[in-house]
Amino acid sequence: MTTLSVPLTDEMRAHIKMLVKQGLAPNEAALAREALQRYVEEEAVQAVLRAQGEPSLCGDLDDLASKL
Repeated sequence: MTTLSVPLTDEMRAHIKMLVKQGLAPNEAALAREALQRYVEEEAVQAVLRAQGEPSLCGDLDDLASKL
């Protein structure tokens, strides 16, 4: 496992300490890993939602080409 050093504001550090104290994670590193995992999962969901909004490329090739 690799260690990453990230500068944090005093406010961010206070939030991390508060969340650990509340029992959201056993320690600060675990909280950071969980936050990153949630971010990655949310980005994956957003990518699927964006893809669903893309036009379908099914159908007659000539008809599709005329729409371009």
